[in-house]
Amino acid sequence: QVQLVQSGGGSVQPGGSLRLSCAASGSTFTANIMSWFRQSPGKEREMVATLNSAGSTRYSDTAKGRFAISNDSAGNTLYLQMNSLKEEDTAVYYCYEVGTVDTGFGRSRSLEVWGQGTLVTVSS
Repeated sequence: QVQLVQSGGGSVQPGGSLRLSCAASGSTFTANIMSWFRQSPGKEREMVATLNSAGSTRYSDTAKGRFAISNDSAGNTLYLQMNSLKEEDTAVYYCYEVGTVDTGFGRSRSLEVWGQGTLVTVSS
């Protein structure tokens, strides 16, 4: 089993910054696509940022220029640095990874995993 454990949410004033973390644990997991999504009350979950195993990144229009997705050198922890936060960034943020998990005997299988979600509140 693979788990993604998130940390780093909280409350911040408009213009402030937060960094979210998403740590993978459990079975040997190689992530190929790593993303952050968010969901505000009454809205659909939307992609915020994506990082692939080649190091390419993609951002939503609302995140571009303000947010940065990255991971540590071991590839076990995913980050989302959020700057110049706005009230409309208030949402529950989820990390999401797609990859392969080692099942033994040289075999692996595809796996998609979601983090538990963390609330980010931007308010004056």
